[in-house]
Amino acid sequence: MAFASTSRRVLSGSSTIIRSQFSPLRFNSTITSPKLFVSGLSRLTTDEKLKEAFSPFGQLLEAKIMTDRASRRSKGFGFVTYTTVEEAEKAREGMNAKFLDGWVIFVDPAKPREPRPPTQPEPVSSETGFRTNKTIGWCG
Repeated sequence: MAFASTSRRVLSGSSTIIRSQFSPLRFNSTITSPKLFVSGLSRLTTDEKLKEAFSPFGQLLEAKIMTDRASRRSKGFGFVTYTTVEEAEKAREGMNAKFLDGWVIFVDPAKPREPRPPTQPEPVSSETGFRTNKTIGWCG
């Protein structure tokens, strides 16, 4: 009996399980910048496909998918920049939890990039000409 009422609620669309998985959970912050973070992208999605999908919502300045430096494959996320915050808000409302290239994508406001810690300087050679490599040991 409980199964029948649960399945009826799911099929009728009144289930909070289905509704809470997508838009309302991820739609709680306000946009202060015209730059949007798009996650959940297919590895096959290109910059052009991203631009084509987001262009109906306003004038795009940039649509960029982040790629791995070594393999040049998509990392599964990207950024879309509009000319105004209002256009970005429309795009977020229109594209959040929608399908793009067979994958459900999520659109959130982009956060400023956090600064990276400074890089470590190269180890200085000793008077013997050898330097210490912490992962291997001595090398010449």
